[in-house]
Amino acid sequence: MLYSLLDWLEKMYQPPGFGAFSYISVRSAMAALFALLISLFIGKKIITWLQKMQLGEVVRKDIGLDSHLSKAGTPSMGGIIIILSCVIPSILWTKPDNIYGWLVVFVMIVLGGVGFLDDYIKIIKKDKKGLAGRLKVAGQVLTGLILGTILYFWPDFAGYNTLTTVPFLKQFNIDYAILGPGLGWIIYIPVVIFILTAVSNAVNLTDGLDGLASGISGITGMALGILAYVSGRVDFSNFLDILYLPGIGELTIFSAALVGSTLGFLWYNTYPAQVFMGDTGSLALGGAIGALAIMVKKELLLPMLGGVLFMETLSVILQTSYFKYTKNKYGEGRRIFKMAPLHHHYEKSGWAEPKIVVRFWIISILLAILTIITLKIR
Repeated sequence: MLYSLLDWLEKMYQPPGFGAFSYISVRSAMAALFALLISLFIGKKIITWLQKMQLGEVVRKDIGLDSHLSKAGTPSMGGIIIILSCVIPSILWTKPDNIYGWLVVFVMIVLGGVGFLDDYIKIIKKDKKGLAGRLKVAGQVLTGLILGTILYFWPDFAGYNTLTTVPFLKQFNIDYAILGPGLGWIIYIPVVIFILTAVSNAVNLTDGLDGLASGISGITGMALGILAYVSGRVDFSNFLDILYLPGIGELTIFSAALVGSTLGFLWYNTYPAQVFMGDTGSLALGGAIGALAIMVKKELLLPMLGGVLFMETLSVILQTSYFKYTKNKYGEGRRIFKMAPLHHHYEKSGWAEPKIVVRFWIISILLAILTIITLKIR
């Protein structure tokens, strides 16, 4: 929107300096700045409104984490801040004819809406169970179905829709169309649905400590922005020998906005948090990260790039599976971790909440750097 206006002004009147806005790097910087300022500006107003409406967090007393009891009543549903401050700059600075930009915005808004319904039922309706699990999954699956269908059948994506880059292997790509020409959607669309559902749930599970999910999402978003930028340039993609994806560079702008919005949200979400993102924010962020990875053709790098998210999810799966197995075998359930997800295990071990969060951030930064390096270690 704003890009179109500045482009028109530059072509009509050629004011000095306006040509810089044709560069993705400049527009990405502006999107990040706008997102940061919007989140800081609207953040306090939304927090005040949430407090006025008494939309506070409900903390269960039976989970055995006494340190979390003080968080009861802290405004939740703060994911609204993230969504608004990310979507608005993205729309303003992305080329309006770029389908990638609209798709990732669509995913963030829809999954944010699913999370909002869950938060609404929990907080306003006072139903601790929230949105029924099958309905939440249905929302994620439907979103993935729409995204996968458009990515596969949209004419502009011909030749790229079934290919994806394989980490550490040079000049080798996986083709989802192994069943034959025209049948790639049978594998591709379910893969898209799985990734979108898995990553959105992973961020949701990780959102258990002040600043943890928002910080990791920002780090992951920055790495995906770099991957989008190099994949959208012929020179860089040829040099790195990765798939060149025309138009994908515009996703750098969304990634920059995501980083700016999470940084602004962290202003209010760091320990001790003034607001929680709730499922509104966690599902929106997870969906956006999954969609970015899919469109940049780096979904196979997600276990590394989102290593902390992966370990958090794996800890829950292992804990639940082992508990059920031992209960059936010995009549009493046993645990691998003191508590799952993994961050609660360290809380139970006596680690202070800020220490856990910062160390998980550091691990995420290292994994993000390693992910970028894989472009050359092939």
